[in-house]
Amino acid sequence: MSIADVKKTTEHKMQKSIEALKVDLAKVRTGRAHVGLLDHVQVEYYGSMVPINTVANVTVIDPRTLGVQPWEKPMVSKVERAIRDSDLGLNPAAQGEIIRVPMPPLTEERRRDLIKVVKHECENARVAMRNLRRDANSTLKDLLKNKECSEDDERRAQDDVQKLTDRYVAEVDKLFSQKETELLAV
Repeated sequence: MSIADVKKTTEHKMQKSIEALKVDLAKVRTGRAHVGLLDHVQVEYYGSMVPINTVANVTVIDPRTLGVQPWEKPMVSKVERAIRDSDLGLNPAAQGEIIRVPMPPLTEERRRDLIKVVKHECENARVAMRNLRRDANSTLKDLLKNKECSEDDERRAQDDVQKLTDRYVAEVDKLFSQKETELLAV
């Protein structure tokens, strides 16, 4: 493995962490309805747990209501139960073959709780970045120990990895402030 490989894989892993954070932050709901809100809800389908979008069509009826239409009639009650039992705090209501999922308005206290959740997710992402930096630096030290690179090259590469880490941690901070602003907007 070369220094360039170490930098490249570290940057790739950091980018993956940012993508994972974006997915996690999208799950934290604001007052608006969006179809991605139910993506991680699992439904029991013929003995196995599957994502809701594999057994139903999820649409936005209006800015504060989602519509979920299971493709099979017997799935209506199972999908409704899965949404109710999820950690999203939603109260779905079946109307024939369509399940309406109203978004309750966010109270000030609930907004603060959601900001704490977002802060926790972002801190986890920062920790992941630091762990990736540590792994890259130990790989660089191994390269130096095995005489596959010079001390100067190793030091320069560590500086580059630190700059990479700083850049991605700044992106995490930016994502946090965007989500916080979104949550506080009434």
